[in-house]
Amino acid sequence: MADSITTIKAWTYSEYGNSVDVLKFDPNVALPDLKDDQVLIKVAAASLNPIDYKRLNGAFKASDSPLPTAPGYDVSGVVVKVGSEVKKFKVGDEVYGDINEKALEHPKVIGSLAEYTTAEEKVLAHKPENLSFAEAASLPLAIETAYEGLERSGFSAGKSILVLGGAGGVGTHVIQLAKHVFGASRVAATSSTKKLELLSKLGADLPIDYTKENFEDLTEKFDVVFDTVGETEKAFKAQKEGGKVVTIVPPGIPPAIVFILTSTGAILEKLKPYLESGKVKPVLDPKSPFPFSQAVEAFSYLETGRATGKVVIYPIP
Repeated sequence: MADSITTIKAWTYSEYGNSVDVLKFDPNVALPDLKDDQVLIKVAAASLNPIDYKRLNGAFKASDSPLPTAPGYDVSGVVVKVGSEVKKFKVGDEVYGDINEKALEHPKVIGSLAEYTTAEEKVLAHKPENLSFAEAASLPLAIETAYEGLERSGFSAGKSILVLGGAGGVGTHVIQLAKHVFGASRVAATSSTKKLELLSKLGADLPIDYTKENFEDLTEKFDVVFDTVGETEKAFKAQKEGGKVVTIVPPGIPPAIVFILTSTGAILEKLKPYLESGKVKPVLDPKSPFPFSQAVEAFSYLETGRATGKVVIYPIP
């Protein structure tokens, strides 16, 4: 079947700008070539991340892939063809992952907002059977970023953590991983008033309403402050002596640990037992999933900064 396909449907942009102006549906995009270490995926679902609209706005022009390009990092779907060097997957396998190993270095020309996309074997994992395609697509970039940040900060059992932006795509996973995987002694997290209940459900011992309280003024201080919102300067005031601040919002301020994710399926495989047992759960925004025909609306909604968890597009035809 895969051999007879030469063109696919995708959302693409040919110039940089606001998604509402430049993102267009194209029913006639060339199927990407399959390299030896890649699989071809029939995309079932995709999720959006802030990096998608920042890239579309031209924030990473210097190292971007050539235009026109189809956006999308996160994917779930079914393998329809495998490259000659692929060992881990076979045709028919349900997989998921963040398809761009180095987020800002020449990301895929055809991302996950397309009927089919290609990805290297090493960035993919087998989809947990208990998760829907939409749920699986919501996870990779956010949960891997959360995990890598906790690792980089030296987080371990018995330590305390404050998560800035606890209801966002990455923050929802930092709370859950810190509590249920790393064994945190105490988890605090910030959000707006109506999202405090979600923070508690995910495992936060101390939900903080940032509209009413300044986290940096708390008498309690934390071993790690994980900043997903770009408040590194204030974060330093909330760390214990000898504590660490980790941020995913460049440029960061030394001595904060700032990093951009290196995508790997190994983290997803490592977390599979926690996902299958339900200890760690996907968090989809209530407006999700958006149908494929409403990709522009999905982008616009994500750009408001008010999404809870992840914005997912499903099904993809």
